[in-house]
Amino acid sequence: MRKALLLAGLMSGISLFSVGSANAVEIEYWQYIYETRVNAMDQLIEKFEEANPDITVKQTTFPYADYQTRIVAANMAGKGPDVMQLFYGWLDKFVAGNLLQPLPQDAFPHDAIESEFFPIVTAMKRDGEYYGLPTAVRSLALFYNKKLFEENGLDPNSPPQTLDDMVAAAKAIAKHDDAGNITTEGMTLDMGGQDHQWWREVLVRQFGGVPYTDDYRKVTYDSPEGTEALEFYTNLQLEEKVGQAGFMDEAQAAFKGGRAGMTIDGTFRLGSFGQITDFDWGVTELPANADGMRSNYSSYFANGIGAKVEGEKLEAAEKFLTYLTSPEAMEVWLEVVGELPAKREVALTDENVSNPIYGPFLKGLDYAHTTLFVDESAQRQVAIDMANRVLLDGQSPADSIKEAAEEEQTIIDEAM
Repeated sequence: MRKALLLAGLMSGISLFSVGSANAVEIEYWQYIYETRVNAMDQLIEKFEEANPDITVKQTTFPYADYQTRIVAANMAGKGPDVMQLFYGWLDKFVAGNLLQPLPQDAFPHDAIESEFFPIVTAMKRDGEYYGLPTAVRSLALFYNKKLFEENGLDPNSPPQTLDDMVAAAKAIAKHDDAGNITTEGMTLDMGGQDHQWWREVLVRQFGGVPYTDDYRKVTYDSPEGTEALEFYTNLQLEEKVGQAGFMDEAQAAFKGGRAGMTIDGTFRLGSFGQITDFDWGVTELPANADGMRSNYSSYFANGIGAKVEGEKLEAAEKFLTYLTSPEAMEVWLEVVGELPAKREVALTDENVSNPIYGPFLKGLDYAHTTLFVDESAQRQVAIDMANRVLLDGQSPADSIKEAAEEEQTIIDEAM
């Protein structure tokens, strides 16, 4: 009798477990493929599911080049993600394409968002509604190879602090073969990477100009100051011969391979650079101009909820997004990816500020600008083409920047 009761109890437990599993809500999370980001999200999903056994989260990833197209196609087929990661610069396209829904204010009150997050979070706000929130934020810094510094008579504990210092260090490191081809870059050139941000929001300002009006609706870098900034950038290859666009395909590849002394990149590289054994590198704030003026560019990927999500999936998506913006999630992201926590109290700890790696990026946030793109990929391509006309076609910086400004203004106007 006791055995029969025990067996019945076990069967009842199995039955209840099966029903519970069958009733679990599954939501799908999408992001692009980047190893450390995928690994971090795997960890966060595991922690979230442990705390929420009635919800399962499936992570789906795509190559970066295909990511936006995949979301649009899936949405049209009614099979889009429940929660998705998106670059803040894609927001206008995603809202116009009905890919996102506004975040419910009862779950994500605006006063809490604007008091807890860094101010750049407002780039995800349109017509009084937030459409996404970040786990982490990013700024730029100058990465440098300590070994190449030492080998070329430079102090690895005293990285360049001004643009002139940077050029001098780059000239000391750059190496060429007998035919004049560069074999080691002193400084990388990669407009398709982060250089378009460095030129637009940093160099233009350091040479006395401004890239756009305050609302980012009118291009203003077509000026003598903007032209001087472009000439400085392209002369790193044409005159100083310290770098070459396209060398080893990408700036980060040249730097990781020990074939570049310096590169400008974001916090998202920390995780991947840190995985390389016997690679001694450091970071410092972006170099100031001769007057000590610094500038920076800050950005982020946010997480938003799909426009067609409703019912129990919407409730589950809200819970998951709440977790992705928690201090625990931000600390995991910092440890695995290297990107800075999006909430000030989590980021600005004494330990983080004094950290020789995180510190320069956190300092950069104090004076950073966040470009309000209407079409980030198209506007980035304008900058790439602008540089290539000078570097490859021999066009003057003044003529190329004039052409770029006209092209970008058309992009902005057509999006309005």
